[in-house]
Amino acid sequence: MLHGDMIEALIVGGGPVAARKARALLGAGALVRVVAPEIGGEILELVAPGARLELVRREYEAGDVGSAQLVIAATADRAVNRRVAADAHAAHRLVNVADEPARGNCRTTATHRAGELVIGISAGGVPQAAARIRDSLAARFGGRYGDAVATLATLRRRLIDDGRQDAWHRAANALLDDDFCERVEKGTFANEAEQWR
Repeated sequence: MLHGDMIEALIVGGGPVAARKARALLGAGALVRVVAPEIGGEILELVAPGARLELVRREYEAGDVGSAQLVIAATADRAVNRRVAADAHAAHRLVNVADEPARGNCRTTATHRAGELVIGISAGGVPQAAARIRDSLAARFGGRYGDAVATLATLRRRLIDDGRQDAWHRAANALLDDDFCERVEKGTFANEAEQWR
């Protein structure tokens, strides 16, 4: 069920993998329910006032899929993960199986966020490789790129809202040319973007 425009997700498992998935889903604005007999500290750290996170401390049951559009099987028990996957498939839901990606019908990415900039990496079902590549990219595409994307988004909204679509297209062509990354990394991008306001 959609709660407003939020996706409802079920994560079965309470360990580090489940925590990583929960963190990403919460960051994307999903409503997340975690079902596990034991819930680890990494997930408990995500509990906060207003958090869209529900914790259910018990073994998985077939009815837990409920109205979730996305189901993630992330337990340390392969048999449980397979039951979760089978139930999700039977309910025609998206399912991600952490230890056997081929049993699911969707995969998640290792994600780096810098403000509005989001980079997702998939590495053929090898999450450790995706995480290493993500970390390497994060070292380059950090806050300065997040700031540049935010500047572009603000400029785009302002020009388009003022009925100046042509001005936005000219600005985008000038600012997002082959030298965009070089200007961001040298710190000159913000000044150049200011000229288009």
